[in-house]
Amino acid sequence: MLYVSTRGKADMLSSAHVMKQGLASDGGLFVPQRFPRLTLDEILHLHTLSYADAAAKIISLFLTDFTRDEVAECTRAAYDEARFGADPVPLVRVNESTDMLELWHGPTSAFKDMALQLLPRLLVKSIAKTADNRKCVILVATSGDTGKAALAGFADVPGTEIIVFYPQDGVSAMQQCQMVTQPGGNVHVFGIEGNFDDAQRGVKEIFGSQDMQQQLKQHGFAFSSANSINWGRLVPQIVYYFRAYAEAVANGRIAPGQHLNFCVPTGNFGDILAGYYAKKMGLPVQRFLCASNSNNVLTDFINNGVYDRRREFHKTASPSMDILVSSNLERLLYDLTDEDAEQVAEWMQQLADVGTYSVGNDVAKRVRENFFGAWVDEIETTETIGRVYNDYHYLLDPHTAVAWRAVEKYRLLTSDNTYTVVLSTASPYKFCSTVLRSLGEGADVQDDAPFDAMRRLSAVTGTELPQPLADLESLPVLHPETVDAPNMGQAVLESLELI
Repeated sequence: MLYVSTRGKADMLSSAHVMKQGLASDGGLFVPQRFPRLTLDEILHLHTLSYADAAAKIISLFLTDFTRDEVAECTRAAYDEARFGADPVPLVRVNESTDMLELWHGPTSAFKDMALQLLPRLLVKSIAKTADNRKCVILVATSGDTGKAALAGFADVPGTEIIVFYPQDGVSAMQQCQMVTQPGGNVHVFGIEGNFDDAQRGVKEIFGSQDMQQQLKQHGFAFSSANSINWGRLVPQIVYYFRAYAEAVANGRIAPGQHLNFCVPTGNFGDILAGYYAKKMGLPVQRFLCASNSNNVLTDFINNGVYDRRREFHKTASPSMDILVSSNLERLLYDLTDEDAEQVAEWMQQLADVGTYSVGNDVAKRVRENFFGAWVDEIETTETIGRVYNDYHYLLDPHTAVAWRAVEKYRLLTSDNTYTVVLSTASPYKFCSTVLRSLGEGADVQDDAPFDAMRRLSAVTGTELPQPLADLESLPVLHPETVDAPNMGQAVLESLELI
């Protein structure tokens, strides 16, 4: 299987080259030429496999330049019990019509672990397969969780350097602590003055700089990415949609072949796009509910077909969704335009030049056939955390609360009570202050004292705090550096000791 760019002007590449390169040379995103199909029997059989073996079965369909054994070696190492527990993605019943797919049982307590414990292992094999002896420089912009998950995955991985940029005042105290305490001889972390979109734009500019590429090449380096622009980050996320369906059937929640809904809290559109790809592969899905916070650019796009980033940026209690430029939407548009790369490139140029584009009635209709968009404000988010805990004794983080409330809005507007799986993307212990206040217990909690809040949340709810988060309190700050967004390129060169 070969991969093409959504903008149509890059060479077709194998999966090993795609994962190593990250972004296509024309600025587009790599997508497979075709999507394999699974039968219903094959989907249901996944319930009988370990998560690692289910992942190997699905991922190997896309990585055809790897042997099945090579992929399985990577998945078994990534999803072992020491990192994820006995069940990496438990499907938890909350009420009669809604289950929670908990994706945060990995080492950094966020769903990004599902891909970023695997990607470094695949990348090491990709480097060997492509006979490229250059050191990979993993460049990451993060709105909170990707940064730490990438750092944990790539720390001290041979043949790599990892450089992470995060918005200095745009992540939770716990998220920042996770990143700035990360050890590793190849690890570099910078806060920037700005928001996630500034960080993401800076990373894309670095990727696109011919001068920067040339400097790295001369010194034996090559850029790659751990953001979801990298296909190697996206493909592992397809797996847990299939797994959730197989588990729902096995648990008697739905009948074999029955359609269900998924609700996904998303900012960059990667996690929900993985679900859409699972549907293309044969998964019986009726609708994807796209849940946004006050940065509701995706909700507006789904509802009216116009993408417009020219709006006020909001810092919210769900910072991983504080995004106005959703990179992975480009992949969806490529699919829904029947692979019209020229049209996609034109829209992306309009977005860069004027900040908006319109996809027209036909494409907008196709979007709405698959997606429902809803957004949830700050008051609704905190109210939902408190109400769901009181009603079901289930503790939500702010991102998952946005998704839960989006399901409620969908059902009110459509009267559709289809069985729905909500993707729970982070542990509530990453956002203790917000969760405590939502429970009416945190009036005196300080945002800059996350460990006090963590212990209090455990005491109030009787839930067990994640040990990796508790251990952070005793770790020293190793990465206090901050840079202005325009100086990100210089920070990269300094990190690699090129200037």
